[in-house]
Amino acid sequence: MVVDLTPIDKVPQYSALAAETLTPFNGKFIDKGDVEVVNGEAQHKLKVSIQFPDIENARAWYKSEAYQAIMPLREEEMRSEFHLI
Repeated sequence: MVVDLTPIDKVPQYSALAAETLTPFNGKFIDKGDVEVVNGEAQHKLKVSIQFPDIENARAWYKSEAYQAIMPLREEEMRSEFHLI
């Protein structure tokens, strides 16, 4: 996931809630930080990496009721893209 944070008032709340939604899908945050561009351009300044045991769990997490319920909070505070690899 790559994100641009605008006002960050609700980001800590979103992050805590998002972390809780990962557990049923065996997901975990593995990295989060500012992007350092060494070639090309980055659309977003922050990158978050989440690891799942397989692509099916990643898709199921994103579509889960628990995660969908907090998406409005995310969208109030940031622009984001999700990529599955």
